[in-house]
Amino acid sequence: MPLFRSIDKNIVQCLACAHYCKIPEGETGICGVRMNDNQELKLLVYGRPFGLQVDPIEKKPLYHFLPGTNVLSLGTFGCNFRCDFCQNWDISQLTRKGSTTKNDWKKLLETFKYLSPEKVVESAITSGCRSIGYTYNEPTIWVEYAADIAKTAREKGIKNVFVSNGYLTQECFDFISPYLDAINIDLKSFSDKFYHRTCGGSIQPVLDTIQRCHEKGIWMELTTLVIPGLNDSEKELRQIAEFIANIDKEIPWHLSAFHRAFKMIDHKTTTPLSLKRAYQIGKDAGLKHIYIGNVKADIYSDTYCPECGELLIERGDMSVKKNNLRGDRCTNCQTQIVGVFK
Repeated sequence: MPLFRSIDKNIVQCLACAHYCKIPEGETGICGVRMNDNQELKLLVYGRPFGLQVDPIEKKPLYHFLPGTNVLSLGTFGCNFRCDFCQNWDISQLTRKGSTTKNDWKKLLETFKYLSPEKVVESAITSGCRSIGYTYNEPTIWVEYAADIAKTAREKGIKNVFVSNGYLTQECFDFISPYLDAINIDLKSFSDKFYHRTCGGSIQPVLDTIQRCHEKGIWMELTTLVIPGLNDSEKELRQIAEFIANIDKEIPWHLSAFHRAFKMIDHKTTTPLSLKRAYQIGKDAGLKHIYIGNVKADIYSDTYCPECGELLIERGDMSVKKNNLRGDRCTNCQTQIVGVFK
């Protein structure tokens, strides 16, 4: 299924993300990588990842999905958001109109060796990775390449993981979801104003994607980057926590510390006290698995049985130090722990 449609003799509409860009001949949409080439939507970054990296799966972050295993991570260039706090802005914003490097990025792209989907999967196998992570920049904008990799990975017994802002269309979700085993979605705020001003998007498509993933049975964990003065009010954190709880109280919620980056290098960083306050708000909403990350978190990065409190998975430096699970069960009270553990 092509993720575009013709709406005029010179214009195609992209169906990959919720911007639904209408793209004139020879131009790209907001992301800068999906171009109208003679009434066809050409993916400029197909087969051109900027690199492959073996990471612990906990770095995505995914804490209830094959804990202690490695994931082969890859990304391309561009993004459908323009988050002022982006940690990977040097690749995500490279293709955006107005960027000082906009005219040079295609030349840069040509310097990266073409890597077929089959070669990516082969790299995952030789690296001993149990999964492939589509990450670093938003995978929705290069979803055709991701899908071709994911299909091949499935055939070889390798699982597929998206790290996403959740700004998928229904069409894109239907296209990629059959091949997704897990996803971490950034729920950046519960304010549409925040999404408009700080990210260049809106919140409803993200909420819709979260609901679709849960209904589809894709293993899902959510991350909120807690930014002082922007999305860390008690009211907003409670809204996020209650939204998650109303879908499923078992969905893991990662509370991540903000560190200065991109257009927010003068902004305050998140304090441990603020993260612990957010943690308690999540607990009060009934969430069973809440984690603190991007800062020294001590016990707040460990997994405990929600019934008896037994320590089940001890973590440190985004890796597993000790796994006390017996299959997917608590070793003390035999409660089943949600997730994918084999």
